Amino acid sequence: MTRYRPICPALVCTMSGSSSITAMKKVVQQLQLEAGLNHVKVSQAAADLKQFCLQNAQHDPLLTGVSSSTNPFRSQIVCSFL
Repeated sequence: MTRYRPICPALVCTMSGSSSITAMKKVVQQLQLEAGLNHVKVSQAAADLKQFCLQNAQHDPLLTGVSSSTNPFRSQIVCSFL
């Protein structure tokens, strides 16, 4: 009979039997969830992000600026007669 090595031995040693089983089930569920994710290489993600930024640069107010007529944060002109 082969014995398995627990993923987190400290977790198993510090918990009682039923709570360690519950904890390990949660670990297994999380690992199954992560195993099912689609992975993208960092180089591909960076290329996609660069392409997105270049395609949308003309709509970015930080790059193109905001016209004073449409800027809701422009300073209000206050008229006062003294």
